[in-house]
Amino acid sequence: MQKRRLGASAPEVGAIGLGCMGMSDFYGAADRAESIATIHAALDSGATLIDTGDFYGAGHNEMLIAEALKGRPRDDYVLSVKFGALRDPAMAFIGYDASPAAVKNFLTYSLRRLGVDHIDIYRPARLDPVVPMEETVGAIADMVKAGYVRAIGLSEVSAHTIRRAAAVHPISDLQIEYSLVVRMIEAEILPACRELGIGITAYGVLARGLISGHWTRERSSGRDFRIFSSRFSGEALDHNLALVEALRKLAHAREVGVAAMAVAWVMAQGRDIVPLVGARKRGQWAESSAADGLKLTDADLAAIEAAVPKGAAKGERYPAEAMADLDSEKKG
Repeated sequence: MQKRRLGASAPEVGAIGLGCMGMSDFYGAADRAESIATIHAALDSGATLIDTGDFYGAGHNEMLIAEALKGRPRDDYVLSVKFGALRDPAMAFIGYDASPAAVKNFLTYSLRRLGVDHIDIYRPARLDPVVPMEETVGAIADMVKAGYVRAIGLSEVSAHTIRRAAAVHPISDLQIEYSLVVRMIEAEILPACRELGIGITAYGVLARGLISGHWTRERSSGRDFRIFSSRFSGEALDHNLALVEALRKLAHAREVGVAAMAVAWVMAQGRDIVPLVGARKRGQWAESSAADGLKLTDADLAAIEAAVPKGAAKGERYPAEAMADLDSEKKG
């Protein structure tokens, strides 16, 4: 696999990263053995960036990753960990805490669950509504000085917040949703990151499976949070699946899968962007990571833009209450 450097203060990583959230949460039941095999397959193919959150499965995801990484040299992988979300015993979300004390507390538990002595990139999952970003970044910076963290990342914040954070400590990368159907970062956020030498780890590159080429109207599960997304219901879903079919024609012309085409489009937007593929199965990883060997021509990119124009998709990326928590959706 090719290598990419996320940002000026970030480590070099495989050009495609593995997002592990779905192995523990949000998308229904996952097979533990297959999840571990998928992590192994990603690493064996040259991926190095492994992304998780301490609240994915309330610690389950970190313990799963630790099991998968057992025996692997520590320098062979880069761990990106999000923190801050609070959950109760019923797994409901009950708030957010990115205060300095919480930073150190959450980090301690992540280090123990993952079985490592440092986290490569540590990031608040959201902007704390009551704690200034400067305080959160300052606390992580203390952990960098102490050797427990190598680099500081951000997630789902605005250009204004990015600048505030970068004024306290160099920021390695911003983790944010970016795909053919979610392109809001192009207006202000991506230019700000590039100005500051901050890379992008793009999650949702397949729009949570919507543009994978496999989603159908019949797919739903009571434990799958996608059933609450307007993208995946009603007329919006029919409209969005029509966009996928237009993309499928282009993918077939290049003799690749829809997923590979969609991931390759994200990669083509800049070498400072590393897509995170949220695969739960080895086959899903193989489909998406095929993008690493797919070079899109200018003609390909123009055809993709015509098939899935910017702003063409219908529906929000999160339910209304979750959208309200996204600093990244604010202007400035």
